[in-house]
Order: sequence, then structure tokens, then C-alpha cells
Amino acid sequence: MIEVTILDRDPSYIMDLVRELRALGYNQGKDFDFAYRPARWDNFSGDAVYNRSTVFSFYNEEVASWFSLKYTQ
Repeated sequence: MIEVTILDRDPSYIMDLVRELRALGYNQGKDFDFAYRPARWDNFSGDAVYNRSTVFSFYNEEVASWFSLKYTQ
């Protein structure tokens, strides 16, 4: 399994990526999975403990490489 992390993108952008993968014929659970992690804030200081991110997990190295080149900069 190869993981590719997308940093600081909102859920609607992430769902567009998922729809694109599905339109290309990739199946969630077989070819890829993803997990969205919302930002978390320190309630005392107001600073971000960590920013939002999404981890895409791919079960094929070629697909992971293509996705990484296309969507991570």
C-alpha cells in the first residue's frame, strides 16, 4: 500500500478527486481508499494543532505515482 497525503484542501475538493478516480474506473476499497482529517485547534491559544489533510491509500504503485505527480505540489 502506498500513501499519498494532500494537505490543506477542503472536503469538496477531495470529493472531486474521488469522483475523478471513480470516473477513471478505479474502485474504492479495491484500488484506493482515503481518509480525511479535519483541522484541530488548540482551544486555549487558538493555534492549529494540525492542519486538515487527506491520506489516499493506493494498492497499485503506478496509480499512486500518477496521482502523486498530478495532485501534490
